[in-house]
Amino acid sequence: MGDLDIRPATAEDVPAVVAMLADDPLGAQRESPDDLGPYLAAFERLATDPNQHLVVAVREGRVVGTLQLTIVPGLSRRGATRSIIEGVRIHGDERGSGLGTQLIEWAIEESRRQGCSLVQLTSDKTRTDAHRFYERLGFTASHTGFKLQF
Repeated sequence: MGDLDIRPATAEDVPAVVAMLADDPLGAQRESPDDLGPYLAAFERLATDPNQHLVVAVREGRVVGTLQLTIVPGLSRRGATRSIIEGVRIHGDERGSGLGTQLIEWAIEESRRQGCSLVQLTSDKTRTDAHRFYERLGFTASHTGFKLQF
């Protein structure tokens, strides 16, 4: 495999990112790659927020992975800053190549660089392979999550 570049996403990367978001059983139900308008509007909001880091992994000129890292200042834990990893996706051709590990390691290191004392993420209950992956990287299933959808 060629060299990997992890860099901030650009508007031109949005179609490839959305395609990866839609390329699994859960994403296929909730994503609409045929209408990029909402995604481009969301990208503009992300791009102007200094606490949001949408990155892509690029190999040989092709977007092959993505994640969003959010930096969250807070009062709890003695004023600790934490980060949240969201939207981790690896292109189907790259799954099992170690790319996911490289992306998560990038997010952990960036979280340290930003002064975070905690990195957290959520994963759908049905993604058992992802759970094993995160546990292998040192994450613990420490909480029960709740959602209120509108």
